[in-house]
Amino acid sequence: MDYLFIDEGRVRIKIPQYEKISSKAPVFYNPAMELNRDLSVAALSVYRQSCEQDIAICDAFASSGIRGIRYSKEINGVSMAVVNDLNPIAVELAHENIANNGLTNVNVCRKEANLLLRTCRGKFDVVDIDPFGTPAPYVESAASSLKAGGLICITATDTSALCGTYKKPCIRKYGSKPLRNEYCHETGIRILAGFLCRTFSKYKKFLKFKFSHSTEHYMRLYAIVGKGAENTDKSLENMGYIAYCPKCLNRQVFTGLTPRIPIKCPECEERWDLSGPLWIGKFQDSDFILSMLNTAPKLNLNTKNNVLKLLKKCHEEANAPPTFYDLHVICKKLKTSAPPLDSTMNLIEEEGYQVYKTHFNPNGVKTDAPLPLIEKIILNINRNSQRRILNN
Repeated sequence: MDYLFIDEGRVRIKIPQYEKISSKAPVFYNPAMELNRDLSVAALSVYRQSCEQDIAICDAFASSGIRGIRYSKEINGVSMAVVNDLNPIAVELAHENIANNGLTNVNVCRKEANLLLRTCRGKFDVVDIDPFGTPAPYVESAASSLKAGGLICITATDTSALCGTYKKPCIRKYGSKPLRNEYCHETGIRILAGFLCRTFSKYKKFLKFKFSHSTEHYMRLYAIVGKGAENTDKSLENMGYIAYCPKCLNRQVFTGLTPRIPIKCPECEERWDLSGPLWIGKFQDSDFILSMLNTAPKLNLNTKNNVLKLLKKCHEEANAPPTFYDLHVICKKLKTSAPPLDSTMNLIEEEGYQVYKTHFNPNGVKTDAPLPLIEKIILNINRNSQRRILNN
C-alpha cells in the first residue's frame, strides 16, 4: 500500500494514497473537510477557555486520527484525547501518527462508537461525532454519556435526506419531514438540531447551540449540554414546524409539537408544504462566534480566510428569524431580473425591518419583512433602473 503525508494545522499525518475519496478507502481522509476541522479547533479552543479545568475529548470516528491529534496539538488544556475507529488499519495508522507528532496524551481505541460512549459515560467533556453519513444512530449514546457542561460536536453528511431530496430516509432517521426548496439547507440543520434536542430530552438534558453551519456536502452543529427537567421542558418549546407555499413563496413558523396548522396558505389558498418537527429557535450564539473570530487568527489554519469569512456571516445572522428569501427565486416568480442584493437590503432596512445576509446562500436574505414588501422593493428597483437606462 502506498502512503503520503498531509500537513494540516500544526500536524503531519500519514494516510494511504487512493484515487477517489470514498468510504471504501483503506483509511478515510477527506481534504475538503479541512475547513470543518479548522472551525472545530477554533470552536473547541473557545470552549476550553470557558472551562475551569483541562478537557477530555472523544473523537468517535477517528480514521487516521487527524481530528483528535489536531485537538491535542493545537488546543491548550487538553488532558486527554481518545481517537476511536473500528477499522484495524486506521487504528494502526493512528498509533503511528500520534507517535510521529510527539503526543503522549492521545489514546487510540478500537470499539464500536456506541459501546465506547456508553462505557465511558461522564468521562468526556467533548464528544465529536463525524461519521460517514448520518450521525443518527450515535446520538442516543452521546446523550447518555455527556455530562452537564459538556460539548457535543456533530456532523451530518446525509444532506440529500435532510434537504428533502429523499424524504423517507429523513423521516426514518430523524423523525421529521424535510422540505425541498430554496432554504432546504437551513431546514436540514433545524431538523438535525431538533432531533438532537428530542433525544437529549429523554435524559432530562437540553442543548444550548453555540455555532452551526452548512457547507458543501455536510452540516455541522456545536452545542453545550444543560441538565434539569424544567429547563429541558422549556427548551422543547423551541420545537415547531415550518409551512411553505410553493406557489407564492409565503412561509410561516408554527410553535409547538402539536400546533394547529391551517391546510392552506392564507395568501393564495395553495396547500401548505410542511416540514417538522424541527428546531425553530436560535442555533447561533453571537458571543461564542465572536470569540471564535478573535481566536481563529491566532491559530495555524490553512483555511483561515474561509474560516473568518464563514464566521462573520454566521455572526451577522445569529439573531435573524428562521428561513430566508432567495432573491433569484422571488425574481423568477415575478418574471424580472434580480437587482443588486445590497440595494434591496438597504431599502428593506429603510422600511424599518431587520435584514441580514446568510451563509446558506449568497443570494439569500434573512428578514422579518413581509414577502409583498420585498417583491414591491424589487420591482421598484428594476423600474427605476429601466427609467435611468431610457433617459440616458
